[in-house]
Amino acid sequence: MYEPSTARLTPMSNKKQSIEELITRLEEITTQIDNPDTGVENSIKLYEEGLRIADLCKKRLQDSRQKLETINPESQSGKPSETPRYTDLFSDPG
Repeated sequence: MYEPSTARLTPMSNKKQSIEELITRLEEITTQIDNPDTGVENSIKLYEEGLRIADLCKKRLQDSRQKLETINPESQSGKPSETPRYTDLFSDPG
C-alpha cells in the first residue's frame, strides 16, 4: 500500500514558503490523492493539508493584491494606469 511521506503530513515549518512552493505542494497532494494506493485515511489527511495550503495561498494573494492597490490605486479599476506613479517624483515642476 502507498504511504505518503509522513514528513509532508506534519504542519508546515516556520520558514515562510513561497507561493510557488505552496502550489507545487498542492500539485503533489493532488497526485497522491489520485493514486488509488493512497488509502482513505491518508487521502483525508492530505485533503486537510491541501485545504490549509489553499487558504494560505488565498490570504497571500489577497495581501499581495492589497499591496499593489496601495502602490497603484488606479489598478483597482482593472485598467492599467497611463503613467506609473513613481514618475511623479522625477517630473520637472517648472
